Amino acid sequence: MTKPTPGKLAGLKAVSDKRGVIAAAAMDQRGSLQKSIAKERGGTATAHDLEEFKVHVTSVLTKHASAILLDPEFGLPAAEHRNKAGLLLAYEKTGYDANTPGRLPDLLDVWSVRRLKEAGADCIKILLYYTPFEDSTVNDLKHAWVERIGDECRCHDIPFFLETVGYDENGGGEKTLVYAKKKPEVVSGSMAEFGKERYGVDVLKVEVPVEMAFVEGTRAFKGEKAYSRAEALQHFRDAESMTHKPFIYLSAGVTNPVFIETLELSAESGTKFNGVLCGRATWYDGIPIFAKQGAKAFEDWLNTTGVENINNVNKALQAATPWYVKFGANSLEELG
Repeated sequence: MTKPTPGKLAGLKAVSDKRGVIAAAAMDQRGSLQKSIAKERGGTATAHDLEEFKVHVTSVLTKHASAILLDPEFGLPAAEHRNKAGLLLAYEKTGYDANTPGRLPDLLDVWSVRRLKEAGADCIKILLYYTPFEDSTVNDLKHAWVERIGDECRCHDIPFFLETVGYDENGGGEKTLVYAKKKPEVVSGSMAEFGKERYGVDVLKVEVPVEMAFVEGTRAFKGEKAYSRAEALQHFRDAESMTHKPFIYLSAGVTNPVFIETLELSAESGTKFNGVLCGRATWYDGIPIFAKQGAKAFEDWLNTTGVENINNVNKALQAATPWYVKFGANSLEELG
């Protein structure tokens, strides 16, 4: 791989720890977070609630993270409380268009890469629902969309993080045995596609290639087998082989113990992943406390359980490989 440009290199360094591993927290949830707070409260959740929640998560967890991922809609006040951690900003609208097939994405109306960079972003993040098994007319729209964003990030010399989340193109849901068996191909195929130079992606933010509840021989196993432990380990290796790009894992809404076991499985496979962007596995269980007991009780929870959760992740990240290795370098200094 060619050496990153000065702006991209600076952005990658800004969101990495001293080892060159991306140990980032994710707090760009919007619609799903609003619904969760409202549900726990038995009422409504306002824009102020979202801003306040994000401020507390950011101010506490960035003491233990290399960076924080926020959204420019409700997260900019939180960006002021990030304890010198790096900043990734989301560029996509929350959710997807449910009125058209294919989970098509959309960008935030009053934002651009230029504006996100001016707002302090070190890196740009995009979420894309993607499966290689989707109709080619749908995927062609998504490919062109990612190409545009890649070119915009190249123009402004800022790193582009692409998060791909798989789905069942037949509408059968993602928690089924059928989908679990298909997931390795969904993840591997997405990594192979968006690792191509034409997209300009600098870091792939990916799901793990297995559904942990279906991996026999794990603590997360629920009794229905999609893969043996040995097969699961091979799926990790196969996914890694699909790209030469740096890649990091997302926590995909699982609990902290499940995510830790997932990272342990990746380490056991020998996969050279380059970090995480971990959200709900660190702060999700605090939502009922925020909704019912208020911000102070939530802050207390974050300072105890939340910190414990993120430290569990950081411990598991000892198995991660610095991203600069993907560029053939032996240190960050070697890249400039």
